[in-house]
Amino acid sequence: MLSRLGILVMQLLGRLPLAWVRALGYSLGWALYFLVVPRRRVALTNLRLCFPNQPEAQRRAMAHRTFIHFAQAWLDRGWLWHGLPEVTRRRLTLIGAVAELDGNEPVVIFAPHFVGLDAGWTALTQQLPRRFTTIYTNQANEIVDAWILAGRQRFGSVRLFGRIDGVKTIVAALRSGEPLYLLPDMSFGQESSVFVPFYGVLAATVPSLSRFAKLGRAKVVPVVTRMTRQGYEVEVMPAWPDFPSDDAVADTARMNQRLQSYIDAMPDQYFWVHKRFKDRPPGTPSVY
Repeated sequence: MLSRLGILVMQLLGRLPLAWVRALGYSLGWALYFLVVPRRRVALTNLRLCFPNQPEAQRRAMAHRTFIHFAQAWLDRGWLWHGLPEVTRRRLTLIGAVAELDGNEPVVIFAPHFVGLDAGWTALTQQLPRRFTTIYTNQANEIVDAWILAGRQRFGSVRLFGRIDGVKTIVAALRSGEPLYLLPDMSFGQESSVFVPFYGVLAATVPSLSRFAKLGRAKVVPVVTRMTRQGYEVEVMPAWPDFPSDDAVADTARMNQRLQSYIDAMPDQYFWVHKRFKDRPPGTPSVY
């Protein structure tokens, strides 16, 4: 019942002016920051580890803004998935080296975990003619799961692979010219990750960007989505000329290093509420 009501609220939000949606998100972010204490502690721990030289007051202010952007981005799904197509398109601006996504060349899109991830996906699938793919993790709630799946398949001809589909199916689509929108800057458990530095701290990181690029004989194109007052800017960056190599661990370390430069440009829009350092090297105590 609550799931259906929540989806109805999102559908209604899709009809409101963007300024109203963002104002609601601002208030929700304030509430979440003060009420959801465990996640606030996670965000503050991540920021302390990644920005140890910043004053604590500055890190707290950044965490607060992160909660606000997170809440605003969540409510933006109302117009991303239910708003008029012309409204959605007007609020999503593709910029940068968009020509990198022309043609049928195999492409792995490196899409870091900024709050605008869904906006970036929507912009690509609505505004570009290619058939995009991504990897989807099913939600426990069937109603919410169906809603998210429908939202991410709203525009274009897209394919969402489950993790049970296996690597071969994903690589086959990649080689056939279907760009893979990949979110590899997290850990999916120590057994499938490698430990590489992230802001100087060893972080379990899945090496899938290097492996998919190598298996798919694909170039890697970063796409970074930035929340703005008008909606979102989706920046397509030039393909990395030196990626992948024959060393997946070194490639993953380089991925994190380049990711840091993207985060430094808008640190309060990164997904700091995630337990980025949950998996630790053997013998290393938990930080949470």
